Amino acid sequence: MIFEILRRTPAWVFPLFFLLLYLGYAQSRTRSVTPARLAILPVAMPVLSLAGLLSVFGASAVALACWSAAPLAAAWSVAAAGIPRGVLIAPATGAFIVPGSWWPLSLIMVIFFTRYAVAVALARDASLSGLALFAMLVSTAYGLSSGYFVGRAVHIWRGARPAGAAA
Repeated sequence: MIFEILRRTPAWVFPLFFLLLYLGYAQSRTRSVTPARLAILPVAMPVLSLAGLLSVFGASAVALACWSAAPLAAAWSVAAAGIPRGVLIAPATGAFIVPGSWWPLSLIMVIFFTRYAVAVALARDASLSGLALFAMLVSTAYGLSSGYFVGRAVHIWRGARPAGAAA
C-alpha cells in the first residue's frame, strides 16, 4: 500500500520535501537573521495553513473556529515560554543572532507529513472532508503548527538583547 501511495504522489512533492528538510536543518545552526527574513515564516505559515484548510473544508465554521483559536494559543504559549532562548541583536547590522534549534525542523516535518497524510486520507475517502471531527483535528493541527512560528518570531523581536550585553 505504501508503494502505491508513493507512486501516486505528485512529482513536485519530493523536491518540496527535500527543500523543507534543508530549510529546517539550516535552522539547527546558529545564524544571523535580518528582521525582514525573520518575518517570512510567521507570515507564510499561517497563510499556507489557512489556504490548506480552505482547500479541504471550504469556509466550514467548525474548521475556521478551530484554526482561528489554535495559532493564537500556540503563538501565545511559545512567546510566553521564551522560545528560542539566547537571541541577540548584532548592534552593527541590527540582525538577530538566533541560536540553532532542531524544533523548527521538527515542526516543518510535522506540517509536511500532516498535509501529506490529510491528502492521502482524502484521496482514499473524500467524504472525510464533511466530518466535523476530521475538520476539527486537521484545522487545529494546521493552526497549532503555524502559530509556533508566529510566537517564535514575536519572542525574538521582543526578547533579543544586544550582543555583548550582560545577561
